[in-house]
Amino acid sequence: MQRPDICIAGAGIIGLSLALELHERGARVTVLDRSTPLSEASTAAAGMLAARDPHDPLQLRPLSDLSLSLYPAFLDHLQSLSSHQIPFHTNVTLQSVEPNTQANLLTPEELTHLLPQLNPRNQNFTLLHEHSLDPRELAAALLAAVSTTSIDLRPHSPVRLVRSISNDIIEVHTPTDAIHATKFIDCTGAWSTASISPPHLSITPRKGQMLAVALPLSLPLDLVLRTPEIYIVPRTTGPNAGRAIIGATIEDVGFDKTVHPADIDRLRTLAVDLLPDLTHAPQLEAWAGLRPATPDGLPLLGPIPGQKNQFIATGHYRNGILLAPATAHVMAQLLSGEPPSIDLEPYSPDRTA
Repeated sequence: MQRPDICIAGAGIIGLSLALELHERGARVTVLDRSTPLSEASTAAAGMLAARDPHDPLQLRPLSDLSLSLYPAFLDHLQSLSSHQIPFHTNVTLQSVEPNTQANLLTPEELTHLLPQLNPRNQNFTLLHEHSLDPRELAAALLAAVSTTSIDLRPHSPVRLVRSISNDIIEVHTPTDAIHATKFIDCTGAWSTASISPPHLSITPRKGQMLAVALPLSLPLDLVLRTPEIYIVPRTTGPNAGRAIIGATIEDVGFDKTVHPADIDRLRTLAVDLLPDLTHAPQLEAWAGLRPATPDGLPLLGPIPGQKNQFIATGHYRNGILLAPATAHVMAQLLSGEPPSIDLEPYSPDRTA
């Protein structure tokens, strides 16, 4: 039997970022994944580091701000290990807001200057200084970085059972093996294996369908456009330069990832309403991902109630890419017995309703 210090279930952006952080601290880490690493929500995302999205819960802000502060070093570290550069594709976002907001509303003249092709349709916009990146580029760098370490990454190894067999040994069963570790962390996203109590904090999959189109020459988009209904995120460099990601639906349909042409057509219609130049933009691909959601929209970060030496880090919903560095940082602090950099009470797995 293997005896790592820490066993992580889930090799998505959260699980592998945490594995690297723990490895840097000297821990022996095993990561199990039910499928192929980084093949689910981590690479289905649009890649917006949207810490100032007005539709996020206010309690998310401290974790979001911490993650933004850690992001430059996070990307530099991945590049140093993997030799993969992970560029930011955009640096600003046009965000639709309510007219009574405290945000600085852009004048029609300012909107025209920033994006002359925009048809605002009586919506109000503000300018947010936020970055976006390509999650597929991030995933490639993260996987390459992990491969340079002693982290034991095991694809196609779903967790079947987790149990404590002594005060300091957790036994984790897969279909082919039993692993003994000192601590266990559930980072399986929408597939969370933990039995969380109370039930108002259960993880549910929220399906999101998306598409990519080729940007016409008349629309050299270099910023993100986001409203409550839709976002349009361009890729401005690298092999995918000249395309834009359009998304996304929010559906409660369990683990169904079927892509429906009618839903994709509706997303295109919403995009064309804002940017008529997209009317004849060729569709390049369409896909669906499953976001791990909690009822209050906040992640679960901390010890699993009633389970000694078992932890959870999931429920990041639409912000897994944004929150990966901060989640890895604070969870590594918890697992090392250090006080976390921020108050984790709002994200506690045993928080009240």
